Amino acid sequence: MKRDPRAFLLDIQQAAEAIQVAVSGITLEQYEQSRLIRSAVEREFIIIGEALTNLSLREPDLFVRIAEAPQIISFRNKLTHEYVTINHRLVWGVIQQYLQPLQTSCQQLLQQLGAP
Repeated sequence: MKRDPRAFLLDIQQAAEAIQVAVSGITLEQYEQSRLIRSAVEREFIIIGEALTNLSLREPDLFVRIAEAPQIISFRNKLTHEYVTINHRLVWGVIQQYLQPLQTSCQQLLQQLGAP
């Protein structure tokens, strides 16, 4: 059975919220020093990338409406396959610059698609 595209959008929303909770109230330096927080954040970004990949394959018309989606998938691949060279400042920057716009895009798409 084909998974409803709204489920992927919800996965992205929930992972983005988890990232925000994980970094709430901490500084870049605290983020860099906490392997546990970094691991949690990276895992949630991997979920976001996987959801976007599935969305691109199953609903390309929705996928193209999410700004920076291909770059986010590339980011996911880097986190997964190049874990040794992860730049924690880069991850922090992605959180600060791209997470909220991604959530906004997904929320708008979910509203347009209606409740699951």
